[in-house]
Amino acid sequence: MSYPPDPNSPYGGQPEAQPGYGPPQGPSPGYAPQPGYAPQEPQPGHGWPQGPPPGYGYPYNQGYQGQNPPYGYGAPVRTDYAHWGLRVLGAVVDWLVFGLVPTILYFVGAGMAVSSIASSYDPYGDYDSYGSSSSSAGSALIILGFVAGIASFFLMSYFEGTRGQTPGKRVAKIKLIREADGQPLGFGLAIVRRICHFLDGLLFCIGYLLPLWDEKKQTIADKIIKSLVIRTE
Repeated sequence: MSYPPDPNSPYGGQPEAQPGYGPPQGPSPGYAPQPGYAPQEPQPGHGWPQGPPPGYGYPYNQGYQGQNPPYGYGAPVRTDYAHWGLRVLGAVVDWLVFGLVPTILYFVGAGMAVSSIASSYDPYGDYDSYGSSSSSAGSALIILGFVAGIASFFLMSYFEGTRGQTPGKRVAKIKLIREADGQPLGFGLAIVRRICHFLDGLLFCIGYLLPLWDEKKQTIADKIIKSLVIRTE
C-alpha cells in the first residue's frame, strides 16, 4: 500500500514510516548469531555472494587447484610412469649382472663343440682324442650356461616380485608394481610376466618399443599382467 507525498513533511516529501509497517529493526527475538558467522551484504550489481558464510565448513566451489581429487570423486591419475630410456637402462644393467656370464658360457661352449666336430673329421678314420675332449668340455659349458641362465631368470623374478626392483631397476631408479594397488607383483606373477615378454619380442620387438608411445608406458606383458613401471624419484 502506498501513500501520497506530503508537501509539509520535513523529510523532503517522503512519507513517514507507519506503525506496523517497514522492516524490523535488529535481530528477531530469540535469534543468536552462529559462531564464526559474519553478516554478508549484497554486492553492487552482483546480488548476494554465493556459497555458505564463513565458518560453515568446506569452501564452496573452490576446486582442487590442479591436485588429484580424493577417493570418491574419481581415481588419482598417475604421472610418474618410467619412460622408455629408463627401462632400457635398467635392462642393460640387469643383463650385465645376470646375463653376461651365462651368455659367455653358452657361446664359448658352443664354439668349442663346433670346433671339435670340425677337427675330428678324419677321412682316414683315425681317432682324435683332443677333438673328443674338446667336445665334452664344450657340452659341459653349454649345460652350465643354460643352468646359470635359468637361475638368473628366477632370481630376477624374485627381486621384481618381492621388492619391485632388480639391481638394474635400482640403478635406473624405477620400480615394478601392480596397477591396481601399487604393491609388488609377487614371485609367481613376476615369473608369468617374464614369460609374457616372449610376446614383446614378436614382430620386430614391437612390444618392447610400445612404451615409446603408450599412455602408461606399458609393454604387452605389462598390459597382460596389469603392471606398471614407475619412477622412484
